[in-house]
Parts: sequence; structure tokens; C-alpha cells
Amino acid sequence: MKKSLLALAIAATVAVPASASTAISGGIWFNHENVLVEDDFFDTDQRDQATLGTSHNEALILYIDHQQEDSDWLLSAEWRTGQGSFSDSAHNNSGDTSGFHKLWVGYNFSETRKVVVGKSSVPFGWATINFWPGDMALGGYADQMDVGIKFSDKLDAISYDLAWYISDDFGETSTDTMDDNNHWGSGAGTASAYRKVNTAVLNAGYDLSASQTVGVSYQQGELQETTSVNAGSDNTTDPADDSTFGGHNAWDVWYTATYGNLGVMAQVMGTQRDGLDQIAAGADEVKTVRQALTVSYATGPFNYYVEYTGAATDTKGNNASDMVAFAPGVSYNYGPGWIYAEYLTQTNYIDGNGDIADMGDVKNTDYKFSALYLTVDYYF
Repeated sequence: MKKSLLALAIAATVAVPASASTAISGGIWFNHENVLVEDDFFDTDQRDQATLGTSHNEALILYIDHQQEDSDWLLSAEWRTGQGSFSDSAHNNSGDTSGFHKLWVGYNFSETRKVVVGKSSVPFGWATINFWPGDMALGGYADQMDVGIKFSDKLDAISYDLAWYISDDFGETSTDTMDDNNHWGSGAGTASAYRKVNTAVLNAGYDLSASQTVGVSYQQGELQETTSVNAGSDNTTDPADDSTFGGHNAWDVWYTATYGNLGVMAQVMGTQRDGLDQIAAGADEVKTVRQALTVSYATGPFNYYVEYTGAATDTKGNNASDMVAFAPGVSYNYGPGWIYAEYLTQTNYIDGNGDIADMGDVKNTDYKFSALYLTVDYYF
């Protein structure tokens, strides 16, 4: 899921050295959800139709940004707590609903050249702009927040990022990325079977004009089992005894542009994970092709948008039909925050292995879901 990261910074009330610049700010958000259609055994749609929905997913957020005025070192952190933090205690590093969405230390070599170390955003394509419907068919590859080192620079019309990530979260087994959770070896409320490690990322964009950019992204890495039942075994052929197994890779061709008040973003993506059969987590090769299109129109305090994402499986033995999702919405900037009214409708979904999933029956019946969302956030 996607949240606005635009907080209103205030000066720190604690004493800091005169040579330091510190901004500490906070925020809250909560959501009202009315599920209209859901094809599963939870019967959430029937409950919400009887009660006009559920108000939940509240969160408290703390932002800290700091830079030494007499040096080029800087720090950026975002900490969340609450059910609306989108952190899953079954496979995160804290064991509850709190954690760092980002936490990094950086160094500015120049106005355009920077390196950061810690948990930061993976430079790969672009993420959806909606607040609650989330990344939809981009699941697992949109709002990625991984732990490693990232170098960024811009040379004339070309901007680029080079990065290497040791893991997708702090800790030995966590796969928690908060906004884009449950697509790397785990589902909601379940422990992760594996996680991505040792991932190299390359991202490059070329400015066609002051308002148009076209780019490509690529990432490749390894997978690591996190829930072995064979711990302590001397069998070196068992993946449970190896530091890594299989691998993963993904490519993305993307485009972003603004035409006055109109915004357009488009991308096509291919994903692959290998060796999941070695730990009985999935097929030998899990492959998908995905696409996304976002059109938005901003006027005054309002931003209207429609987002489409779709995905098709190329995994042998997976007969699920394509995933298709639409999320129209509007946001209103009322001063200290935003109010969002959004609708999501989708067929099928992205599972914990990054593949397309349906109802799971022998007829390959499509899974269907639709819901209305009203979200309020406030920053201070």
C-alpha cells in the first residue's frame, strides 16, 4: 500500500548543536473500508454491507531528518506503529506492529551525487500514487524498502542509481517492507519461507524534456530460506543448510511525464524467481509480465487519478487467468494533511511468490475483490 510521505517538518524541541540542522515531525492516519465484493471464507463483504464498513488501520508515524551544517553527512528515518503501519508481526523484525519504514545515513558528494547506507527505497521503476488500494499487480516490486547501500547521481539529462542490498529488512529472517508486504515468501499473518538477499540494482532515466523521463531498471539477486525444519543437519545438499538457493531477477521499462496539470506514468515489467521447488515453496521457475498506467489531474488542493495495473503468469503449471486491477480516486489537501476517497476493483492477486493466484480450485475460478476506502492523514 502507498502512503504520502509529505510530512510538515517542525524544528526539534530538544537541544541540538548550533552546527546541526534537525527536523522532527510526526503524523497519523486511519482508514474506513467498505468491502463490496470478496471471494473468500472471511465474508468481509457481508459484514461490511451490514455495518457500512469498518474503521481501522490507525497508525502513528515519526519522521527524523538531520544534516550537519558544517559537513555533508545526513540522516533520514521514518518509524511507524499501529495496525496501519502495514508491518506484519509474523514476518517482521520487531514482532509487533511497529518498525522502521526507512532508516539510512548518507553523504552528499555534490548537489546531485549521494550515497546512502541503511534501509532505503529500491530504485526500480515507479510505485503507485494511491493511498489505500496499494501496489496491486506491481506487488513485490513497487514500494520496495531494502537494507544496503545506494549510490545516486545525475549527469546532464541522465540520472542513475547503483545499489546493492544485503536483505529486504533488518534482522535474520524479516521480509517486512511495510507498504508492499506479503510478496516475498510469505502471506498476511504467516512467517516467510524465504527472502531476497545479495540483490544488485541498476536504474537509469533519461530526460526527454523538463517534464518527461524515460528509464530502465534491473535487479538480480539470490534467495535465502528462513524457516528450515532441517536446522543442524549435516546434509550439504539440503537447501536448508545452504546460505542461499535459487535466485531472482526483474526488469522494468518506465515513463513519467507532466503536461500542465496532467500527470502520466507507464511501465512494463518482467519478473522471475528460480528454485522455489527446492524448499517446496513453489515452482522451479515463477515468471510474470506486468504493466501499469497512472493518469492524474491536479487542480488546487485536489488531485484526481485513475490507476490500472495488470499481470499475466508465465509459470509452468499455473493456469490462473490474468490479474487486472483498477483504482480511481481523489485526494484533497486540507492543510495539515490529506483526505482520500478511493475505489478498488480487481480480479485475482499477486501471491507470496510473486505469481498470479486465483480461488485455488480445480476450475481456476477467478478471485474477485472490490472495496471503497476513505482515508485521513494529518502531519504535525
